[in-house]
Amino acid sequence: MSKELSTEEKIREAAKRVFVEKGFDGCSSREIAKEAGMNVALVNYYFCSKKQLFKLVFETVMEDFMMSTLEVFKRDLSLESKMRIFIEREYEFLTSHPDIPRFIISELARGDKFEFDPRPILEKIEATGVFEELTKAQKQGVIRKMDLTNLMILISANCQYPFVGKPLMKHLNKLDEDQYTELMMLQKQYVTEMLIGYLFIQKNK
Repeated sequence: MSKELSTEEKIREAAKRVFVEKGFDGCSSREIAKEAGMNVALVNYYFCSKKQLFKLVFETVMEDFMMSTLEVFKRDLSLESKMRIFIEREYEFLTSHPDIPRFIISELARGDKFEFDPRPILEKIEATGVFEELTKAQKQGVIRKMDLTNLMILISANCQYPFVGKPLMKHLNKLDEDQYTELMMLQKQYVTEMLIGYLFIQKNK
């Protein structure tokens, strides 16, 4: 039997659905309360303000997005195996949560209107050992040398754009949802082999 969500958890889940769909500026506390099946006074009682609730939701979404894929670097596998699983997990996560990248990008673009401290998440990412392992692999000549930020952009662009650009790609190619999902299965294979082939030096010899 599944555990029933507490009132606070119900509000968080409802807020996540509304914020991801409409963004901070596109919704009200009243809409969140309606989605949760509660009155707005109860939402404000638990979270004080829409801004505070949004902060909690955004930080949770960011952490879920990052850690769902990066946890693989804690495992006792070769770096190539980890990279393959990492890319596969990224596609799996984005297939289940296709609106998350657009939500994160659009909200961060609000600049100083939105307060977000990335340090707690960065510390958790660092604790997986990913940075240390990649740096060591570069020094040993296992993978191509490049700034880790460039490496992050390279992987993110190839994994996330098909989902960020989904509305455009569907429209230009006249694809329905099932056709696009099938296309993403192929894209995952192409991206995996392309990135592995480029990054791992022995693959190019």
